[in-house]
Formats: sequence, C-alpha cells, structure tokens
Amino acid sequence: MSADVDAPDSALAGHPETAYFWGHVAGAGDLSDACVTVETSDEAAADTLAAIAGGERTGHRVAEREYAHDTSVTRREDEYTVQVFGGLAARAAAAFGLPLDGDAGGYRLDALAEHDRQLLRGVVEACGTVCFKSSAGTVGLSVVHEDRALLERVQSLLDDAPVDAPYGEPAAASSGYYFSVEDAAVPELGAWLYEGSEASGLFAPSRRRKLRRSLEQAEGVDVSLEVGP
Repeated sequence: MSADVDAPDSALAGHPETAYFWGHVAGAGDLSDACVTVETSDEAAADTLAAIAGGERTGHRVAEREYAHDTSVTRREDEYTVQVFGGLAARAAAAFGLPLDGDAGGYRLDALAEHDRQLLRGVVEACGTVCFKSSAGTVGLSVVHEDRALLERVQSLLDDAPVDAPYGEPAAASSGYYFSVEDAAVPELGAWLYEGSEASGLFAPSRRRKLRRSLEQAEGVDVSLEVGP
C-alpha cells in the first residue's frame, strides 16, 4: 500500500497523509528527543505510516492485550513498530502539543483539523476498539488511551464531525481511560470515517475489514462501507 501514498514534503504540514500519521502517533505512539515511534497491529498500515514520514519498520512481535471492558479476557495480535529518527519528534511536540519524553501533552491538533476525517481515522485505528455486540445486534466503538486529555481532544473532534456521534464520559479502563460512542451512531460514523479511504490508501485493511463485517452483521443498519476487501 505504501507505494500508493504520496509522501508530503513536510511531515508537519497539514495534509490528509500527515493527519492520518499523527492520529496514529497520538493514539499509539511515543516521542523522544531523537525518535518518533508508533505501533500498529496492521502490517500494511505500518508500511503506509513509514512512507508518509520517511521512517522505517523496525520491529514485529505478537502481543497479548486485555480488553478494556473485561480484563479477564485477552487477545493476541501482531504489533508492528515504525520509527522516524532525527529531530521530527521535538518539532512535532512543539507544533502539535504531543507528549515528549513522558511530559503531559496539550494535543493542539488544529493545524490538522482541515483533515479531521483522516486524523480521527488514525486515532481510531491506533487506540479504538470495534466490536459486534451479538446480544444487542449492534456495533460498538470505544476509544481507549492512558491519557484522558487525548480522549477529550478526540471527543471535540467528534463534536465537529459532520455526522452525529454522541458519546459517554471517559471511564477508567485497564490501560487508562475509555469512552464509547453510542451504538446507534456507530454505523454512520464508521461509514464517514472510511469514505474515500480506498483511493487514498490511508487505512489499515484489517481494521476497516472488521468494521465492515460488524456492520454487515448488525440489525437494521442501512449504511455500509463501499470499499474493497
């Protein structure tokens, strides 16, 4: 997929590609003085992220993770590491308010807000959880992160989205905090998040596929992801 993504001249300028990249970094990344590190469970997305920022895929392992809502249940998934070495991390911390070396982040993402769809897609793929609720016949979407400030920033992006996406207040989770979008709003929000993704290449195929299959199983849903496999 990375061959289909146009790398912008600057990783700090406002582009769909950079919005997607920094959404992933905000959701599942780490910044130090000399390196941006981001992890993803999707191999194709890892190659895309590396292509956008001029980084490289430096690691792969299988991680076991607890579910946010039930810590007695775990899942095993691939985890790919992408790193961008050099001064980009410090510049991004200054430009976007991302946490640097463990400091608190302000998440000043306004420079990327023109591409809020790609920004939200990156965040949701990085630290969101999509599931089909068989008991209710609905699709659930939660965002989980150790930093409550990021969740509040994501909520403000949802407030500004062109689709209605009501959500609950952040609550404690095994890995920090989480909030959930109301089930009735997930189908329309999901369709909006992935609109245009096929042409841009800015998506994690496994995450998009899971959302599409969940929507197909849900009852009374009249929207779908008009995308490839």
